[in-house]
Amino acid sequence: MPVSDESTATRPRDAALNSGIGRVLLMVYGIFALSASARALVQISTHFTEAPLAYLLSAVAGLVYIAATVGLARGGPRGRLIALVSCSIELAGVLIVGTLSIVDAVAFPDDTVWSHFGSGYGYVPLILPFIGLWWIWRHRP
Repeated sequence: MPVSDESTATRPRDAALNSGIGRVLLMVYGIFALSASARALVQISTHFTEAPLAYLLSAVAGLVYIAATVGLARGGPRGRLIALVSCSIELAGVLIVGTLSIVDAVAFPDDTVWSHFGSGYGYVPLILPFIGLWWIWRHRP
């Protein structure tokens, strides 16, 4: 009778980053990539001079969400690295921009995706990088 190592047979990390719950995560990142990028494009093209810092940060957020989406969709070692770096930048960004937008509201006359810790998006930008990093860690090789 063969001995089965249950810990390796049922490890969720053997699955791809974009399978199961990862598909939902990929979909949410895709939606945020589209919405943050579109928001930044409209803001920058219509009234950039009103709040250049906020609008440029919205563009950065859009690029980070695009990179995270690509990394999660790609999978494999390179995709994991792209997703890991993107989610880490996202977490730092939402914490720093969220704090600065509360402490120095004058510097942020208009909201970004990460302003007030993503309150304009139901705080999803605050929660999403934690879930993304957990998912990447859980599916490490």
